[in-house]
Amino acid sequence: MPIIKSAKKAARQSVKRRSNNQQIKKTIRAALKEFHNKPTAENMKKVQSEYDKAVKKGLLKKNTASRRKAKLAVFAKAAGVKNTGAKKAAPKTAEKKPAAKTATKATAAKKTTAAKKPAAKKPAAKATTAKKTTAKKAEK
Repeated sequence: MPIIKSAKKAARQSVKRRSNNQQIKKTIRAALKEFHNKPTAENMKKVQSEYDKAVKKGLLKKNTASRRKAKLAVFAKAAGVKNTGAKKAAPKTAEKKPAAKTATKATAAKKTTAAKKPAAKKPAAKATTAKKTTAKKAEK
């Protein structure tokens, strides 16, 4: 058992982290099992989402999750599942474009009127050794 206060805290933290990691792994396995039993686009999306969450929380590396998702895609293709979540409909904002332009012009005008800080000047370069040697020769 740890004796030092910081070691006790580290032990408590490791217990919490381990239980959280086990829970994340459990949800991944459950989603994966559900997908293998009933391969649908929705189930595939759930599994991919769980992998992304695990990467975000640092449980899996990015390439590991990518490799596993690629394997899922191969399985889905063999099962005849089409991933419908990949494509998004084009936004229909033809009416909003003129309003957006006026708003950007107003913000651009505000930005240009704001006072800008002058750029920091670089210190003057020191004379090179060639110049120094020629100056010394001239003095002799």
